[in-house]
Amino acid sequence: MPLRYIASGNHTVLPLPSAQQLRYLITLSELRHFGRAAAACAVTQSTLSAGIMALERQLDAPLLDRTVGKKVVFTPLGHEIALKARQALAALEAVPQLAAAARTPLTGPLRVGIIPTIGPFLIPQLVLNLREHFPRLLLSITEDTTEHLLEKLSLGQLDTLVVAMPCLCDGTETHPLWQDPFRMIMPPDHPFSALPAVPASQLSEHNMIMMEDGHCLRDQTLAICRQSPSRSGSEGESDSTFTAMSLHSMAEMVELGLGIAIMPELAIHAGILRGHNLIARPLTSDLARRTIGLAWRPRSPRAADFQTLATTFAALAPPATPSRKAENPPEL
Repeated sequence: MPLRYIASGNHTVLPLPSAQQLRYLITLSELRHFGRAAAACAVTQSTLSAGIMALERQLDAPLLDRTVGKKVVFTPLGHEIALKARQALAALEAVPQLAAAARTPLTGPLRVGIIPTIGPFLIPQLVLNLREHFPRLLLSITEDTTEHLLEKLSLGQLDTLVVAMPCLCDGTETHPLWQDPFRMIMPPDHPFSALPAVPASQLSEHNMIMMEDGHCLRDQTLAICRQSPSRSGSEGESDSTFTAMSLHSMAEMVELGLGIAIMPELAIHAGILRGHNLIARPLTSDLARRTIGLAWRPRSPRAADFQTLATTFAALAPPATPSRKAENPPEL
């Protein structure tokens, strides 16, 4: 394959890796298997292996530890170069994206990450809306926890995220979309059902069902629970041993009488309680809301696209939370 060269500070001419070589290296570092990496790159295993070896010769450094049999083990240098390769390839791929965005907004591939407590209730409307208004957009969606999505965003594996704020989004540009109030869901015979709103100060007297670790809704629920006096010094943890992997599972657990739970208004408006004998009440807490927002890498060449996307997202706000620029999210 043709070699590209660059002059270093001491005037020594160094060969530059090709984008194809970087893609081979990145894919192998992610899959840790030559066969699967070759298939993902749509080449033969021998072609991928030859590409990696050619890159090692160009760099005059081993990227793989070949003393461990058939296992794919990267050397410390190989691991570091794979990380740099991701950044370099993301920057290279941004060049045609920047040109395309200048011609027509929201065209070509767009990789969106979205958290599980938002995705199921927003994706159907989002896909239909984008197909109608931006037919040349090639949309792909990944659902995962905030922590994992932020990692993929930093590695250039995703372009933008739909997250619940406040979140640990340091190192990203963010655009708040709308406020999503929290509701307390419970069986109709629960003592709280007689109240117009559930006081956070009384939550210590009741079992709370929460999302499992890793979900920001769990952290937000714990912050509200800490406003209950008997829990303020115990991390806000519930006496209940029940945790849910999804909001749908949470609703099922509440209907079984295992506890009560905090549910986003977005999910309730989308019909998550339909078919359940449950009621929802507001919470008397200044933390009983989240801000749904968009996040992307700083200085992204597609920043204008993401602003356009933010306008599209804001138009999908439920009637109970009118589309408007959200206020600053509450501090937890």
